[in-house]
Amino acid sequence: MKNFHIITIFPESFDSYLNSSILSRAKNKFLKVKFYNPRDFTSDKRRKVDTRPYGGEPGMVMQVEPIVKAADKAKRKSQNANSKIIIFSPRGKTFNQKMARNFAEKYDNFILICGRYEGIDERVKKILKAEEVSTGDYVLTGGELPAMVFIDALVRHIPGVLGKYGSLEEIKGSYPVYTRPEIIKWKNKKYAVPKILLSGHHKKIKEWREKRGKKV
Repeated sequence: MKNFHIITIFPESFDSYLNSSILSRAKNKFLKVKFYNPRDFTSDKRRKVDTRPYGGEPGMVMQVEPIVKAADKAKRKSQNANSKIIIFSPRGKTFNQKMARNFAEKYDNFILICGRYEGIDERVKKILKAEEVSTGDYVLTGGELPAMVFIDALVRHIPGVLGKYGSLEEIKGSYPVYTRPEIIKWKNKKYAVPKILLSGHHKKIKEWREKRGKKV
């Protein structure tokens, strides 16, 4: 069982994604997800979690205390056992299949911190000893989408989640795929399925896929 503790000011943004397809079927049996809104850990009536940055830069920065308090509660929920704290940031190490597999093998509890605005006060990373992770060389408006990517990629490595298709995990989607019908006619052109895939020769089909595929 993998436990994901997500710190976000927009927990509702996860609803549709987590309640569909593989993740929906995996919930409760293979993974549990719990949300912690930093606004619930503020001390002012406005439930403010951000303020102006030092140095005169534009925009707002998420404050330390609400996030650290939320993370502290998440750690207590996970009983501090075998946990990994992640902050999603463009500065972090680029997330890939190898990282997903390693995280899945090593940890059972994940505390995922989703930033907003101009980012998170750097002291959060130091206090929590968190690791920064990036999903690519681009900037998003928040860490919620990277968190969804992280969960999806990692959950696929949990035995039983993919069922009988688990053996295809490392190459699935990395080679060209075709389905019925055998020939498509579109604007006076014909597009056919490669004959090798119709041959029934499993060894040659495997070689064809390996030649055109990419190990991920």
